[in-house]
Amino acid sequence: MATGLSGRQDGVLDASASAAAFPLGGIGTGNVSVGARGELRDWELANRPAKGAKNPFSFFAIRVAPGGPDAAGGPDGAVPVTCVLEARHRPPHEADQGYYAGDVAGLPRLADTRLRGRYPLLELDFVDADLPVDVSLTAFTPFVPLDEDDSGIPCAVLRYRVHNPGAAAVRVSVAGSLANPVGAGPGRDVFHFPEYAGRPRNEWRAADGISGLFLTSDLPADHLRSGTVALTTGRSPGRVTAKPTWLYGAWQDGVQRFWDEFRDTGSLTPEPVASLDPEPHPHWMTRLRVGSLAVEADLAPGASHDFEFRLTWHFPNRPCGWGGNIVHDDPYLDEVVRNAYATRYDDAWAVAVDLDRRRDPLESATRAFTTALYDSTLPGPVLDAVGSNLAVIRSTTCFRLADGTFAAWEGSFDQVGSCEGTCTHVWTYAQSLAWLFPALERSARRTELLVETRADGRMNFRANQVFGSPAWDFHPVVDGQLGTVLRVYREWLLSGDDGFVHEVWPALVRAVEFAFARWDADGDNVLDGMQHNTYDIEFVGADSRAGSIFYAGLLAAAELADRVGDTGLAARWREAAAVGGERMDRLLFNGEYYQQHLADVDAVRYQFGTGVLSDQMLGQLLAHVVGLGHLFPPEHVRSAVRAVHTYNFRPSLLAHESVQRTYALGDEAGLVLCSWPRGGRPRIPFVYADEVWTGIEYQVAAHLAFEGLVDEALEIVTATRARHDGYRRSPWNEAECGNHYARSLASWALLLAWSGVRTNVADRSIAVDPPAGTQALRSFFSTGTAWGRLDLDDDGLRLHVDGGVLHLDHAVVRGAVLTTTRSGAVRPGQTLTFTP
Repeated sequence: MATGLSGRQDGVLDASASAAAFPLGGIGTGNVSVGARGELRDWELANRPAKGAKNPFSFFAIRVAPGGPDAAGGPDGAVPVTCVLEARHRPPHEADQGYYAGDVAGLPRLADTRLRGRYPLLELDFVDADLPVDVSLTAFTPFVPLDEDDSGIPCAVLRYRVHNPGAAAVRVSVAGSLANPVGAGPGRDVFHFPEYAGRPRNEWRAADGISGLFLTSDLPADHLRSGTVALTTGRSPGRVTAKPTWLYGAWQDGVQRFWDEFRDTGSLTPEPVASLDPEPHPHWMTRLRVGSLAVEADLAPGASHDFEFRLTWHFPNRPCGWGGNIVHDDPYLDEVVRNAYATRYDDAWAVAVDLDRRRDPLESATRAFTTALYDSTLPGPVLDAVGSNLAVIRSTTCFRLADGTFAAWEGSFDQVGSCEGTCTHVWTYAQSLAWLFPALERSARRTELLVETRADGRMNFRANQVFGSPAWDFHPVVDGQLGTVLRVYREWLLSGDDGFVHEVWPALVRAVEFAFARWDADGDNVLDGMQHNTYDIEFVGADSRAGSIFYAGLLAAAELADRVGDTGLAARWREAAAVGGERMDRLLFNGEYYQQHLADVDAVRYQFGTGVLSDQMLGQLLAHVVGLGHLFPPEHVRSAVRAVHTYNFRPSLLAHESVQRTYALGDEAGLVLCSWPRGGRPRIPFVYADEVWTGIEYQVAAHLAFEGLVDEALEIVTATRARHDGYRRSPWNEAECGNHYARSLASWALLLAWSGVRTNVADRSIAVDPPAGTQALRSFFSTGTAWGRLDLDDDGLRLHVDGGVLHLDHAVVRGAVLTTTRSGAVRPGQTLTFTP
């Protein structure tokens, strides 16, 4: 009898979690996702978002027969069982023609599933009393911190483990079927494509230690839709057979032939003819090429066998331009540029060969990361938020060009990118990428400062020029520009790369000085000019959100000025931060929180006045992340962030009124962006004021935890994750203006706040200061050059290195200096210990 986990517990989802979609794919490669039924969905391989896109006839199936090559029946008259390796479709069943043939919804399926996703590792059990074996799926794409290349492989590993719990031997076959997607145009369903560029073709290959299907096309190499896909297996998986190309035509001849043969024999053979229809047939389905790969093995009683398939793809060309919804000056969109992964691999077969040869170390590193992150004393919702949002990094939101340049959208709409240009005011919130793939963040800083910062210091906050297109001409943005300054300091802390600082330094100085000239109208070191910001409008007058980022940026820039030897500039910036911060605190703190300084809140549209702005202390959170300390009196900061929780967190949104976009509703809990407990709500408040954004929820929660308000912080995080439970929304997709929205990467700050870990590679130091009351700590750590597991208890601090190279001389734990007798590099598998 097939068994599985029972009930929904510890993050386990059943097949009715229809919102759950676990993405597989590398950084900048596109994705295919696994749904809670075990189905493949959201095919996004070809350099564009494609939520809801189907690849018809693409599924896995299993056949279980009594053991032995000639056995027709077994004990008690057992007969072969054949079914699709998915749970049954759940209602409603409302399509205009029922389910399309490509869904093969009419084939037998299993009763249920139990899914547990700890990104980047998916585990799924199939549950069915009538299946005589136990079947589980493990799926992943290699995820190796600090290695953007090995975390950027266009592949998905799908491993079906079959266990025979019975008293008799069985013969098991698992087959994977795949439609060739090369040349398919955009759309949700191949059945609806108006045209199919080129003619796809499938072939069988057995070479380089692997075997499987290689799917190609006759498109020229420089065509936008040119590409290859492979479905392979290796490592002595069992007896391998294939039907490289099904019969094709206007009807279901191919799938009928495939299913009958697989059901009856458990193996596959090539078709003797290509089609039973006359050529040329006018129906577009004559362009559709589907192939199947089967693996067969005998399982003795109590035995298990892994049927492993590797899906790899290679779509090297993307448009030379954003082609997005904001910037409309992309003169080279009819040209193509190449993806970074295309410089490593010639085609999908080369990807499969590399994956086969290096699968063990790649999987080992992926599992080590998963263990280091999730085997932790941090609260479960915190770990869930930190880990699940890493999917953003490898979603269609992010990409890498051939020269290594990292760029990203704000998010991904269902069919196109959303808000282009690695938007600085959104990415200022994001933290995850910096600690896991710091070289990519340094790439973005180079673009922002060396390409998009003008001679007068104004920074274009959308990087249109990564494709060589003209600079985007719009307002400068206060939070994004000053956030970039802070992020340069963060990148230096995580790299110790003085060369990087010297490279961007002249532009950074211009960017800082621009802030004084543009946003400080009266020269008193308090920003009060027209300040365009992440709410897509301009705040006028002084507000603590822009002010806190300004002062944090000044302190970060001063640290860098010291590093490059400009002590005069460092002193001036520190004085401006001190004088301005004190003045702003007197001007804006109302005894409970910081408000906007305006004579008439309705004189200019889209202000907040006396409101409690949720990210009013954004700059303070960013300062905590990089160890700059408090910018304002600590008691005022603590009071302000507590007020955000008190007034803006709603345990239920049933009575909440919003005419804006809706990301949380009904009986769900969430943190609204602004409230007016003292009255004074503007006639027309700032855009988005009544919305709930997960990125700001994480930013506020992290700040609460940094200030020691961990119960309030955990309440917000728990509510956010409850909304993304797989039934209401996907745990691996937090939407704002688009799917996989970059602001949700603020969740990494939760790990930093709860662990209290800060590193300085240049000073070869680490500090650990977890929240008060933490007795022992076990957590993931990354210094920017090494990563692994951190253990802190009464015996001292231990850093177990899983990847990279660690160079640390001293540690400060809760303010006390700990010592170590070890010097030199600490490498994977080694531990660095600090003792009192």
